[in-house]
Amino acid sequence: MNSKFPAAMAAVTLLAVATLSGCGGDSSTTTVAADCKPKHEFKTMKDGTLTVVSFDIPPFSKVQGNDITGVDGDIVKAIAKMECLNLSVKAAGAAAVIPTAQAGRADLAAGDWYRTAARAKVLDLSDPLYLDDMALVSKEGLSTIPDLKSKGLTVGTVEGYLWVADLKNYLGSKLKTYPSGVNCYQDLQAGRVDVCVDAYGAAVYSTKGKDLKVEKAKPFDKVAASIEAAQSTLPMPKGHEDMLKAVNEDVAALRSSGELAKILTKNGLEASAAEVGEPRLIG
Repeated sequence: MNSKFPAAMAAVTLLAVATLSGCGGDSSTTTVAADCKPKHEFKTMKDGTLTVVSFDIPPFSKVQGNDITGVDGDIVKAIAKMECLNLSVKAAGAAAVIPTAQAGRADLAAGDWYRTAARAKVLDLSDPLYLDDMALVSKEGLSTIPDLKSKGLTVGTVEGYLWVADLKNYLGSKLKTYPSGVNCYQDLQAGRVDVCVDAYGAAVYSTKGKDLKVEKAKPFDKVAASIEAAQSTLPMPKGHEDMLKAVNEDVAALRSSGELAKILTKNGLEASAAEVGEPRLIG
């Protein structure tokens, strides 16, 4: 779903970026007052503009015409405002977002991207924005991964998500992967799968009005993503130290002012997700 995609995408960078033109274009979403004074000085891809690449993964991000909404959308808008920058949005498919940032075709990537060790090798990662847990979605309210195996349940999740390899090793042929969460939830409601595994925030958003229960997965040593909630980040091209420092200080200011917690609750998530602890990497 997104930020759950593994970072080892260097081999597909050129293909994914080439595909970008078919997935959407640039769109300016903000205006800057003439007397605006930025909090920091740093270079961006285009002078006076913060270029963000993203995809649709509500409630974290959704590109809508000339706008980006959701948790990450609100965060990057706040950063752009503090730094007196126009915001330009590139819409892309999920698999193209990280390669686009890695190739320097955008200043930041948005969309609940997790801080992973593999991703940190090819990108600079901002300090954590918020926490996001692995969730089990079912009609019964299951929360224990071993129950999925012992009950012989068919489990669905999205291709490329962080926990796919571990679940595949544990569940074998009982795991089905889908191109999007929408497909998994359709099969869950139709009875073709028994459980969907998703990011907690996305699961809460996607199941509104549906007779489905969302539970945070209880820690299980065979599935690393279940042990500790992932920290989300704003990935950016390697080597932009001034921009990384500015983004980190802006995020810290949003957290200390309480604005980050307000952004989370505005988008239907828990304010406590803003309490991220020390930066860490998965994997």
